[in-house]
Amino acid sequence: MARIAFILLCHKDPKGVIAQAKRLTASGDYVSIHFDGRANPRDFDLIRTALAGNPSVVFVRRRWKCGWGEWSLVGATLEAVRSAVEAFPQATHFYMLSGDCMPIKSAEYAHAFLDAEDCDYIESFDFFESDWIKTGFKEERLIYRHWFNERTRKWLFYTSYDLQKRFGLTRRIPADIQVMIGSQWWCLRRQTVEKVLEFCATRPDVLRFFATTWIPDETFFQTIVPHVVPRKEIRTRTLTYLVFTDYGMPVTFYNDHYDLLMGQNYLFARKISPEAIRLRERLGALWAASGVHFPISNEATGLFRFLTGQGRVGRRFGQRFWETEGSLGRANSLLLVVSKKWHVAKRLTAAIRRHSTIPAVDFLFNEQQAHLPDLGGVETTLEKRDRHRRALIRLLFEHFQSNQLVICLDPSALHLIQDLMSDKADTRLLLVDSQFDDDYLRGHIARVGLAGAQTAPEVVERLLPTVRADLEHEAERLRDMDFPGFQAIAPWRATEENAAQLARFLDVLPDTALKLAATEHLFSD
Repeated sequence: MARIAFILLCHKDPKGVIAQAKRLTASGDYVSIHFDGRANPRDFDLIRTALAGNPSVVFVRRRWKCGWGEWSLVGATLEAVRSAVEAFPQATHFYMLSGDCMPIKSAEYAHAFLDAEDCDYIESFDFFESDWIKTGFKEERLIYRHWFNERTRKWLFYTSYDLQKRFGLTRRIPADIQVMIGSQWWCLRRQTVEKVLEFCATRPDVLRFFATTWIPDETFFQTIVPHVVPRKEIRTRTLTYLVFTDYGMPVTFYNDHYDLLMGQNYLFARKISPEAIRLRERLGALWAASGVHFPISNEATGLFRFLTGQGRVGRRFGQRFWETEGSLGRANSLLLVVSKKWHVAKRLTAAIRRHSTIPAVDFLFNEQQAHLPDLGGVETTLEKRDRHRRALIRLLFEHFQSNQLVICLDPSALHLIQDLMSDKADTRLLLVDSQFDDDYLRGHIARVGLAGAQTAPEVVERLLPTVRADLEHEAERLRDMDFPGFQAIAPWRATEENAAQLARFLDVLPDTALKLAATEHLFSD
């Protein structure tokens, strides 16, 4: 009978990881856990303590600090595979999972499914001939070297790419391999995994090549497996069910999708919403069930395409994001930096990106260039961003794979601030107090169109007291709202006092907060 070693890559939700490991090992299977090296150490300690006595669980020796699109994801996977091969000699199959995956069949069904055919399950399409890549870089993923994370070090990523392109610094793909592409979620037989590891040990040139490609988790195993295994033994599909929206984001499943998921010809599904408690409970119980009949309809993908093409009300597959103003998520922390002097706020967010791992964007509802990543189109215009603002923020949490996010807002956007502060998420506000001298006020008057180049100076001078009072009143209105989690920094306060406010706002260590508060020329005009 098949015995599965699950390769579990995760970075959050320690309780969910523990429950997943206990559930999977209770069926006689095994779990090899890689918990992201960037994640909260307390979460990892909790997982290790809870699973320490389980002989069917192994932890990797080396934890990689993972980043989307980086080799680190492949490195972490290989580390977990090596640990599983060594620790579980009776494992017949190795199955890639994430912390967001849940079973949609019973263990009994999964074992029988894998016993029925001696083959590997992995998407493996020709990199150049297939249309698997819909938009963006294609051959550029391979022929140029990518040393920097596109999401966290965007300027370095694109500057490096532009320089290589300008000077023709391309490279050759190893001559004896055919690059393939597909989903990172696979299920491989033991003999295949051992051949892959042997290949890695004897071909460091291929590893070096893939280590500087972009998004290698979609190409490495997909290329190596058909290189070491006959094509007739490979089924070019994944056993994990997932659907992508037309914005390139994975569809999230909710409580009312249980019957639909059971009817798909897959063993697991992702992504299951963390808020879908009832669905998680039912799917967890399903894995341990016996004698369950699963009529396969495979209707879900076609139904999703039809409904999203038509537009609809309801949540059979979750509402499209522009149709809902739903919560940002109870587990998320939205950190609002509110400042009239935009340049001061942007200096602070730049410092946050430099000194911490918290993702920070600038005035995303006011400026076209706001340190935003590519989100598939919703970020392209300010009108789109404002119309789908909660969906945009949720996409940012998803993109950065973080439960914290800093954004900048102008204090005049009181309705937006009130709206976000009333969300179920942990929403905090940092007011950057400012002093408005006459030169700043004259510039502000010009920027907002109260006066133009031809306006008489005496008219501008008469406007100064009114505009100053209005700007000061904006800050007072925010204070009067008595928001929970309200903090404030100011140029007239001591660095240590500002650091204390920043530490509470960002939930960072005092040393980090002090570095932020001491940012050179932070409050300068």
